[in-house]
Amino acid sequence: MVFLTKLLQAIGFVPGIVTSVEGLFNHHSGAEKKDAVISFLEAALATGDSLASGEIADQAGFKQGLSKIIDGTVQCLNASVWAKAKAAVAGPQGS
Repeated sequence: MVFLTKLLQAIGFVPGIVTSVEGLFNHHSGAEKKDAVISFLEAALATGDSLASGEIADQAGFKQGLSKIIDGTVQCLNASVWAKAKAAVAGPQGS
């Protein structure tokens, strides 16, 4: 049950992690940014310890789940005012 609590807390930090990685890895591909977010989450959740203790039974499935959470978060952020504010800062294309 402790792992579930940690997982739910980590999910709450996903938007902030995504935003931070976007700023730090601005010129990198989306896949590289996603890998960075997954790495941060895995470190925060101490997935190695969770695997060893049996709290994560299927590492590949767990990573796929994290991937879907990140994709959903990015989709929500891109559809929100956050994306519009980011585009306004970048300015019009061609200037």
